[in-house]
Amino acid sequence: MNPQHTLQQLRSLQLTGMADAFSRQLEQPTTYEELGFCERFALLINSESTCRDNRKITRLLKQAKLRLNAHAADIDYRARRGLHKDTVAQLLQLDWVRHHRNLLIEGATGTGKTFLACALGQAACEQGISVRYYRSSRLFETLTVAHGDGSFGRLLAQLAKTELLIIDDWGLDVPTQQQRNDMLEIMEDRHGRGATLITSQLPTTHWHEAIGDPTLADAILDRLLHNATKLQLKGESMRKTQTNADQL
Repeated sequence: MNPQHTLQQLRSLQLTGMADAFSRQLEQPTTYEELGFCERFALLINSESTCRDNRKITRLLKQAKLRLNAHAADIDYRARRGLHKDTVAQLLQLDWVRHHRNLLIEGATGTGKTFLACALGQAACEQGISVRYYRSSRLFETLTVAHGDGSFGRLLAQLAKTELLIIDDWGLDVPTQQQRNDMLEIMEDRHGRGATLITSQLPTTHWHEAIGDPTLADAILDRLLHNATKLQLKGESMRKTQTNADQL
């Protein structure tokens, strides 16, 4: 057997993880000499599996386009904003995503809504769940462009297939009639098929008024609020608090 030829074949078959593991075994023969064939082969398989998982996570994170590089370990529970470790730990299990439930995070500006949303999105990608992040204004801009260039149907299909859709800063502007219609299309496609996470400075009790059209507001909120979990963040802006602390 020619080991270099085997390595070349593994790489040509795009078995990068196996190739790297096999190369390590060749370079460190004494480390693996006491292992049997099945044990050494299992190491190659495990390496390939890990390599593929890492590539998938990288692809999902690139596709998600999260606004912040946020991780669950960096969530600050010291600030008095009504955020508890047990609540976040339960959300990080992502059962709500797998069961196509929605999550609504409301709170004043600077209370950490976007960071928490991105941390949940990061965790979802790491667990192999497809995610897409949009600020609400950017989502509507993207939809408007899609109407103009004929890609609206394709974009809707992409959003419908996404397992977790994050819409950040919802309700800052009154939507146009077209934007209301588009939002209803998105919610209708995702209802019972995908999870949607929305952050907003507006309390959910004001969302009906913010949408503008009573009929479309009823339809959108029926699909959005049904089986949704609501998380309310309280307190002052964490950015303001950090600035004051830095000045001490």
